[in-house]
Amino acid sequence: MAIKKFTYGQIWQIAYPILVSALMEQLVGITDAAFLGRVGEVELGASAIGATFYIAIFMIGLGFSTGAQILMGRRNGEGNYPAVGTIFHHSLAFLLLLATVLAVLTTTLAPSLLRHIVSSEAVGTAAVGYLRWRVFGFFFAYVAIMFRSFYIATTNTRMLTLNSVVMVTSNILFNYILIFGKCGLPAFGIAGAAMGSVLAEGISMLFFIVYTCRHTDYRKYGLDRRPQFKGHLLGRILGISVWTMIQDFISLSTWFIFFLAIEHLGERELAITNVIRNISSVFFMTVIALSSTATTLVSNLMGQGEADSVLPMLRRTIRLGFFLLTPVLLLTALFNESVLALFTNETALIEAGRAPLFVLIGSYALTIPAQIYFHAVSGTGNTRVALCFEFISLLVYMIFVGVVIFSMRASLAVCWMSEYVYSVMAIAFSWTYMRYGKWRNKQI
Repeated sequence: MAIKKFTYGQIWQIAYPILVSALMEQLVGITDAAFLGRVGEVELGASAIGATFYIAIFMIGLGFSTGAQILMGRRNGEGNYPAVGTIFHHSLAFLLLLATVLAVLTTTLAPSLLRHIVSSEAVGTAAVGYLRWRVFGFFFAYVAIMFRSFYIATTNTRMLTLNSVVMVTSNILFNYILIFGKCGLPAFGIAGAAMGSVLAEGISMLFFIVYTCRHTDYRKYGLDRRPQFKGHLLGRILGISVWTMIQDFISLSTWFIFFLAIEHLGERELAITNVIRNISSVFFMTVIALSSTATTLVSNLMGQGEADSVLPMLRRTIRLGFFLLTPVLLLTALFNESVLALFTNETALIEAGRAPLFVLIGSYALTIPAQIYFHAVSGTGNTRVALCFEFISLLVYMIFVGVVIFSMRASLAVCWMSEYVYSVMAIAFSWTYMRYGKWRNKQI
């Protein structure tokens, strides 16, 4: 039987809107950092702590939506379109309940937790002020990510770009007004950044709803019908999603711990790390867009009975990643001072940020294949296996971080070598599994 091939153009056609969407959404965090970098070092560092804490909790819901996306992608590949809508409605109801629980827990527990684990009182207080408003974003963001999963699962990704443009434009406008106190409003500072992000997420959610009603064949997928609740279906979704939920939460929690560890080196080191994180996010979103494309193509191919086409598709996706990112990474290295100056106007921060930036740029030689192969494991439906790989990789990562920061008190450049450690572990496990593992006949 002939192997079904996805050309570079077909892969790019799906990945491009996801990439633009991810980059635009990442501009929400970049906008916060760029604006708060003009307010002060404490606010810049605190926004990293507060935003990463929020994202770590947010990733629980994103992990659930990823599992739902895998299941919707499989049903789409099978041609069972009404089942896609049934999965969507069950998943959306669960996410709204989850948003309520997480918002209450974060509001109740986060202030005390942050004040105990952040060494700088000023940074801790500012981070709590950020989270006090940011938690309201769970409700809007969880509805939006469910729509996003639906469009990715059905390989109809073009509208994601427009949604993200609307969201980022709104965020820039709201942040400018609320952080600096424009249009007759007081200057809220770091709290204004949180308010602006929440309002932008609300507009993003409304855009998804209106667009779907007007421009999507929602009847084909049963989105116009509210299905009868089926406990066994929610159980099946959770059977796949619970592992991605745990995986995503652990992944971002270790990222949060990394920021906490850096904070113990000093407020300046934390501010620099936040700048490097925001620069990295632009590159990483390209990788994530390709990885998300790989996930849904793996799921759709397996639904079509084309498991032999998976590995050739993954190799093309990796080559496409290098083709897209290599010129951007080289330009960033060449004009490093100008790139760093986008986030801070302090010469000392720019000078200190150069070495870790070069380390980060080099790490993408491993990050690209590691992330694409790793997400492909989840795309097969074997999310429990993916969680095991993630746990071991992150455990080694955290041991490295603990040694270089707390024992060696190493430079930021050495601390950022942790990216190499994680990627080596992830690619070793995921490539081996996709090459030799028993995944081809996995039923979900």
